[in-house]
Amino acid sequence: MKSETNQLIRVLNRSAVFDLIRDEGPISRSEVSRRLKMSLPTVMRIIEELTEQNLIQLNGEMKSSGGRPSPLLEFNPTSHAVIGIDLGGTKMFGTVADLAGNVQEEFYVPWEEGNSENTLHSLFTLIDQLIAAPREEGQDICGIGVGVPGVTYADKGIVQWTPSLGWRDFPLKQLLVERYRLPVMIENDVNLAAMGEYAFGAGKGSASLVCIAIGTGIGAGIVIDRKIYHGIHSSAGEIGYLLPGTQFLGKNYETFGAVEMLASGTGIGKRGKEAFAASNPTHTQPTEEITSKTVFQAARQGEEWAVKVVSETIDYLAMIIASVSCVLDPEIIVLGGGVAREGDILINPIKQRLQGVIPIVPEIVQSELGYRAAVMGAIAQILDLTADYQAITKSF
Repeated sequence: MKSETNQLIRVLNRSAVFDLIRDEGPISRSEVSRRLKMSLPTVMRIIEELTEQNLIQLNGEMKSSGGRPSPLLEFNPTSHAVIGIDLGGTKMFGTVADLAGNVQEEFYVPWEEGNSENTLHSLFTLIDQLIAAPREEGQDICGIGVGVPGVTYADKGIVQWTPSLGWRDFPLKQLLVERYRLPVMIENDVNLAAMGEYAFGAGKGSASLVCIAIGTGIGAGIVIDRKIYHGIHSSAGEIGYLLPGTQFLGKNYETFGAVEMLASGTGIGKRGKEAFAASNPTHTQPTEEITSKTVFQAARQGEEWAVKVVSETIDYLAMIIASVSCVLDPEIIVLGGGVAREGDILINPIKQRLQGVIPIVPEIVQSELGYRAAVMGAIAQILDLTADYQAITKSF
């Protein structure tokens, strides 16, 4: 027990030093020691380790009133590259980027829905392309992070179930480690999107964040003090299953949750078709052409049937955000996914609906990273994994 405690202290000390240099460098060893109230020998040992890993580097010297000038240290983000993959939609999207999130190359690779063998082969093809992409001289790849649209056991790297990819209890991490001999991290794609916004996007500098992805379905990623919260069954954030009314009790929801069927892109399109047909009973145009995007376009043009559908959607999303806010009290809520691109027609009305309804209306913003959010989250996760990093609670 004592050795485990000592190891945890070493990891926390190392993480605190790394955080300070990464966030506020160039900075001297003595200043790190003073700011963290940590002994100078301990700081120097940690800096030596980080320098050997090429995670920090020297950048000039600080002038002093007497004695030798003190060398300044800073984060070295270009020393390593990370491969980030988002297995969403009908294509796989992958990037190779440095540790600061600067994308150096990116590719799309199509995959065949439901064919697990072909999907895995397509993933290998994408990773091979990213590894072969030009990088700075001496820049090593330090790991691979993969976002999966389904339930994952992140600690084991197993995809428990993802219908679109055809994977059930799929040992994805093991297969990638065996092929590439690199550190690998497997995570739910919305969780990674939340981490991406937290580390590089709209939530940078916040203590806690919830990213609500509104696309084909609705899900949320929860990040608290740079840690993804998974829940006891790895199902935290399945907010598409929230109930928007008592009439939804006592039913089975096997594919889409109750509110997801109403306020996701799929649900908006379905309700739009019904509303259009009801308001245009003699119209012969196939309603299959109506999607969530066309509903929003029609609402912007003032068409009553579409305005009603969008207003109802705002109600449902406000109810979701009210529930999330009252339970988690996050500093910021980021809206991502295809529907969230309509942010100007959604965010202010949602805030207005919530005024006076809940104790505190959180900051609600649109995603800054868009389709890159999940791969940016992969970069943050791989950096923490390979740097032996343990997030420090910001209230300390």
